[in-house]
Amino acid sequence: MRRYIFSFICLFFLSFSAVAQDHQGHGHDEQQDAATTHDEGGCGHVEEGEFDPGATAFHHISDQNVYNIGPFTLPLPCILYSPGEGWSVFSSGKFHPNEHGHGNGHVAVDGYVLVDGLVHRVLDKSFPAGEVEINNHGFHSSIKTDKGEKEVPAICYNGRLYPVESRSYADGGVFGGGISSFYDFSITKNVATMMVVFALMAWLFFSVAKRYKERKGLAPKGVQSFIETIFIFIQDEVAKPFLGHHWEKFLPFLMSLFFFILGLNLFGQIPFFGGSNATGNIAVTMVLALITFIVVNINGNKNYWEHIFWMPGVPAWVKTILTPVEFLGLFIKPITLTLRLFANITAGHMVMVIFVGLIFMFGKGEMAPSLGTSIGSALLAVFMMAIELLVAFIQAFVFTILTASYIGAATEEAHH
Repeated sequence: MRRYIFSFICLFFLSFSAVAQDHQGHGHDEQQDAATTHDEGGCGHVEEGEFDPGATAFHHISDQNVYNIGPFTLPLPCILYSPGEGWSVFSSGKFHPNEHGHGNGHVAVDGYVLVDGLVHRVLDKSFPAGEVEINNHGFHSSIKTDKGEKEVPAICYNGRLYPVESRSYADGGVFGGGISSFYDFSITKNVATMMVVFALMAWLFFSVAKRYKERKGLAPKGVQSFIETIFIFIQDEVAKPFLGHHWEKFLPFLMSLFFFILGLNLFGQIPFFGGSNATGNIAVTMVLALITFIVVNINGNKNYWEHIFWMPGVPAWVKTILTPVEFLGLFIKPITLTLRLFANITAGHMVMVIFVGLIFMFGKGEMAPSLGTSIGSALLAVFMMAIELLVAFIQAFVFTILTASYIGAATEEAHH
């Protein structure tokens, strides 16, 4: 049991660091020119568009710097660094987010602002430091900057519009985040979720281990019987068939993967509890797949590498075709693991939000649409939640069984 708990702890902290890097920005040499005036008398009026279910779904599944439990907002630590400006460490509560907690903040802190639940930075170096109150109705969804035609969010302060930087991610802008002038190491909603799930799973494992010691030789009881059923299933149906006599060596890793993914999936299914989407965050799934990639290739034996680069018994001209394919397969496997888990969990969350959004679509944005629309959307959402509950177990199992198959292929002895 100690090995299982240790493996689980390692997985947690590696995934934790991935989300921190996913919010990390990249510095650049020059700041863009900041303030853009809009009308002589002030910032103008922000027109509200029609309800967009797609945008709403993406907003609710995104990682944010605040945590929502129903109508309550829990501030999270913001750990920000800007070259030349230094560190800024404070609670996201200082932004004074709106009553729903996932929109815009009413206060700027050291040039940082909260837009759509995410920390951005004002581009203008002359923007005042410290805590500055900004107009409650001064948020503009996007404006064009003086340099280039790229549209960015903007805030209103003292009758002027100040552009803020687009979100920045460690992908360098590949997925649309762009490159910003600050680094974000904040404890976000997904990171907080992983901490909570880690604590819950640790409590569960230690409780089960204690039960085994207290009830040695007796039949399992309560949660112990539930965990043992899953444990025996993974052991007998996954580890032993795919790993052969190596199953005991890799069983702690497989169990840690399964329970960590399952815990995050199930936690994200709890209604009105933040709508966490940790396994729908590609940084988390990428790190889990990267760990699998490392474990597989570190433990690969001579036979494994021969079948990739040499392939005994295969004609030389065929090797020129198969060797590049086999080599690419080393990297395609973790990529497919990453995308499969990420896409399935994200799609499920989005569909549920969109089903609820049908209420407002047919109600034309009103809070009191027809009774039939409300009942129909609610039934669809409940049905989808039931499907997602099944998907939570299936995706954890699929990730685990594919990992076992990859490890089994890497440790399999040569057949003569």
